[in-house]
Amino acid sequence: MPRENYQQRLEDLRTGVVGMGDLVLERYDAALEAAETGDDDLASEVIEGDYEVNERYLGLEEECTELLALQQPVAGDLRLVAASFKVITDLERVGDLATNLAGYGGDDGGLHPAVDFREIGDEAGTMVADAVAAYESGDPDACRAVAARDDDLDERCRRASEAVVRDLLEADRARVEANRSGESDPDSEELAGALDEVSRALLAVRDLERVGDHAVNIAARALYMIENDDELIY
Repeated sequence: MPRENYQQRLEDLRTGVVGMGDLVLERYDAALEAAETGDDDLASEVIEGDYEVNERYLGLEEECTELLALQQPVAGDLRLVAASFKVITDLERVGDLATNLAGYGGDDGGLHPAVDFREIGDEAGTMVADAVAAYESGDPDACRAVAARDDDLDERCRRASEAVVRDLLEADRARVEANRSGESDPDSEELAGALDEVSRALLAVRDLERVGDHAVNIAARALYMIENDDELIY
C-alpha cells in the first residue's frame, strides 16, 4: 500500500474512533434524560439504538485488525492502532451502560430523590468526552487530568449509595414504629415499591461509577499512545 494511503487509513481510524465517541455520548445523554424523567419512549429509543453502536464498534475493530495484520505498524503507529482498539472497546461498554441506565427510570418516573443522578451522570459523561478529546488531540496533560477526577466521582457515588440505603433504613424504621403503634398496617406492595426504587438507584450509581472507570481507561490508552507511558494503565 502506498505510504500516503496507509497514513490516511490511520487518520481515518482516529476520526472513526472520535465519531464513535460522539455517538456513544449522544446515546448516554439520552439515557440520563430517560432515567431522570422516566420517559419510556426515550428509553426504548436508547435501548433499540444500541445496535448502531455495536455496528460502529465492529467496523472499527475490523479496521484495527486489518491494519495490524496487513500493514504491521511499528512504534507510534502501532500504539495508535492498539490504543484505538482498546478505546472503542471501552466506548462500546459505555454504550451498554447507557442501555442499562435508560431502563432505570421506573414506572412512576425518575430515580430515588437521595441520588443527585443527573449531576453525577453529567460528570461521568464529561470525563468520557474529555478522554476522547485527549485521544483526538494527543494531549497527555488532559489524559492525566481525566484520571485525577476519578477519585472524586467514586466518592460522590459512594455517598449517593449510602444516602439511598440510609433513606431506606429510616423509612423502614418509621414503618415499624407506625405498625407497633397501630397507626398503619403493613403494606407489602408499598414495601416492594420502596425496595425496587432503592435497587434501581443503587444500580444506576454503580453504572455511573463504571462509566467513569471507562473514561479513565480511555485516557490511559491515549496517554500510552501519545507518550508510550503506561502509568495510568496499571
